[in-house]
Amino acid sequence: MSVPAARNKPRHRSRPLQLDVVRHGSGWTPARADLCRWASAALGRRAANAEMAVRVVAKPESRRLNAQYRGKDNPTNVLSFPVPQSCPPPGMPRPLGDLVICAAVVRAEAQEQGKTLKAHWAHLVVHGVLHLVGHDHMKADEARRMERREITVLKRFGIANPYRSPA
Repeated sequence: MSVPAARNKPRHRSRPLQLDVVRHGSGWTPARADLCRWASAALGRRAANAEMAVRVVAKPESRRLNAQYRGKDNPTNVLSFPVPQSCPPPGMPRPLGDLVICAAVVRAEAQEQGKTLKAHWAHLVVHGVLHLVGHDHMKADEARRMERREITVLKRFGIANPYRSPA
């Protein structure tokens, strides 16, 4: 008795998100495992066979990149650089893009907003990753959709709604 052809197909196992982290400058940054958990949660099923990078930078580099790519001459918390979507060869990870996060800005914002540093990092990683996969907040309906997704993901980690002021 022969086995049906469909069962003889090679199976490509899905791999978890591949995350590269490059740290420049000083200051506390979350462990790679935390960054990967937050990014994977934001991506959901899209995390399988995907890869991305997180680059942690100091204020001068954040300012330069923000000016160059957004026309804003100040450092910012997170910048997202998505890769145009294409089909990678079989067995190769699908590149999503890069996040550039300024640790000093994240620390200052967390203090100003009365949030823990880890919770603010989690929020900005989730926010940046959603930008990598096409979410935006330029229009009110898009902003609401993106914020709902952020709130839902962060809740899984026991992190309060980042858009509400702490009591």
